[in-house]
Amino acid sequence: MNITLRRRGLLGAGLGLAAPFLVGRASAAAWPLRPIRLIVPYPPAGGTDVISREVAHRLAEVAGWTVVAENRPGAGGNVGLDLVAKSQPDGYTIGMGQTANLAINPSLYPSMPFDPLRDLSPVSTVAQQPNLLVVRKDAPWKDLDALVADARKQPGVLNVGHSGAGTTGHLSGEMFAVQAGIEMVVVPYVGAAPVLTDLLAGRIDLFFANPLAARGVLESGAVRALAVTSPQRMKAMPEVPTVAELGFPGYEAVNWTGVVVPAGTPPETILALNKAIRQVLRHPTVATKLAAEGSEPLGSTPEEFATFLHAENAKWGRVVKEARVVVN
Repeated sequence: MNITLRRRGLLGAGLGLAAPFLVGRASAAAWPLRPIRLIVPYPPAGGTDVISREVAHRLAEVAGWTVVAENRPGAGGNVGLDLVAKSQPDGYTIGMGQTANLAINPSLYPSMPFDPLRDLSPVSTVAQQPNLLVVRKDAPWKDLDALVADARKQPGVLNVGHSGAGTTGHLSGEMFAVQAGIEMVVVPYVGAAPVLTDLLAGRIDLFFANPLAARGVLESGAVRALAVTSPQRMKAMPEVPTVAELGFPGYEAVNWTGVVVPAGTPPETILALNKAIRQVLRHPTVATKLAAEGSEPLGSTPEEFATFLHAENAKWGRVVKEARVVVN
């Protein structure tokens, strides 16, 4: 189990229990009577979009519902989830939240248009994906120890790129710098492609990369992965050690996704959604597709997800404060 929530036993406790999620015939007949909108707060073809569309497709198989994925990107994912938060709490508008817009952004943006903990109700976690600390194949550091030693000798010399302010790739680097006691120059980009271009060209030194974005350059041997940011090693890359096991206990930076609805949505609707989503996540094809993206399926009760959200908000709030992260 790869996410803090799961390691604490919160997720696993509910996965096999169908009884609490059964709803009466009357409520099942009353909802849904029309298509459900699944708001994806990021652009098409990205990791969150791929996961969202797979969930929407499988919900039709599992529950017989029509679920339409609708991209509403902008402001680090805030635009889409603000739409969800301000929608009627009737179960017909749901959202695919993520680490950034549910747990990081509240500490980064001084005037968030919504409060994730107050204006949204959690339904279920969906998937998780770590980042990989990658360097060029000819970089002088054979391992993480060597990189840290070099960074300590030369404060403010090494450059770390990220693909977007407030992303887990961005905050993975900030958290690592704080824990390692090093100072690096943070170079912002828009998207992973230009970061990788500059990494290969030698204009930056390291990148906490999404596994899917880095797959091509990893497979070609153009870059090397020194560590993974999850608490356990990736099943797809078991040879890559975790940051935590390399001398930074407790380090964990995982990008997770989860379904949320407007606060005030009827409990029976939330439970029906939860039951169907967890059935989707147990589908073997879903696990295979997520693995191709460098992700793993999760699944939780609404209560477990709520507990996890509070913990993640506190954690990333500390990181933003300690690293003095500011978004312009």
